[in-house]
Amino acid sequence: MSRKLLNIEEITTYSKVSVIADQAHVSDPTTRKYLNELVEEGVGVAEQDGRTTLYKRNQGRLVDRRIEELRATCSHQELVEGIQEMKELIWEFREAYNVDSPEDLVIELEPGDEEWCDVGQWQSIRRNLAIAKAAIQVDEAHRLAEAEV
Repeated sequence: MSRKLLNIEEITTYSKVSVIADQAHVSDPTTRKYLNELVEEGVGVAEQDGRTTLYKRNQGRLVDRRIEELRATCSHQELVEGIQEMKELIWEFREAYNVDSPEDLVIELEPGDEEWCDVGQWQSIRRNLAIAKAAIQVDEAHRLAEAEV
């Protein structure tokens, strides 16, 4: 049994070992062993709920990986242009709905409104914007650190 079968990156909410083991078709003790290893490596995180340990993916690690991916595949100018486009899209959402955030839009919508899909798009754009901004900042920090050497 490979711990690769335990794809913790798909576990977005804290889950019990038994639930994860069922999904991976692996015994609870084996699942617990590999989950603990993944937590030690920083791929997963664990939280205690009484006597039960719950596990999920380490979202921070995924964000870090995405930042590094952007730094490796996009030029500084491409990142700047992407940030500009995302800011324009967010401005368009704010203007279209006369609210400041997707959370504010949720409060305004009724069940069945077709605008619900815009909530998810707005949230994704906002998240991607934050990651792109971070990629530029990390890139700048690396550039400055290398210049000091």
